[in-house]
Amino acid sequence: MSLATTLENDFKNAMLNRQKDLVDLLRLLKAALKNEMINFRRQELSDAEVITILKREAKKRNDSIEQFIKGKRQDLADKETAELKLIKHYLPQDLPTDEVRKVVQEVISSLGEVAPSQFGKVMAAVMARLKGQADGTLVSQIVKEIINK
Repeated sequence: MSLATTLENDFKNAMLNRQKDLVDLLRLLKAALKNEMINFRRQELSDAEVITILKREAKKRNDSIEQFIKGKRQDLADKETAELKLIKHYLPQDLPTDEVRKVVQEVISSLGEVAPSQFGKVMAAVMARLKGQADGTLVSQIVKEIINK
């Protein structure tokens, strides 16, 4: 079963069980998927595309949480945190930090001698190899740490 189908089925079940918060979130996620289908003139999205959209939505929630905490709005931060937890339920697990570090070191060794000015080149190669299996911020930190040694 595809991820989009899973979201649709969970939406129906949440409606039947009157889980208002879950229904609201799944409705937003379905709208994001629909917008992406319209933008790319597609009938269906692959699981990889759905995961990309879900990660984008998770990133929005993370940014909102930071802003709400800075603005001392813990109630809204809690709501966003709950939504983020539900979104992460549909996302595959990210690679552990050790695995990401290993991939970064492999890419750097394959590129040869790397200067800090080649950060973008290294990041592009690592992100292409990981293909959404790791958070870009984490990868960036590891690349900077290794390059600047």
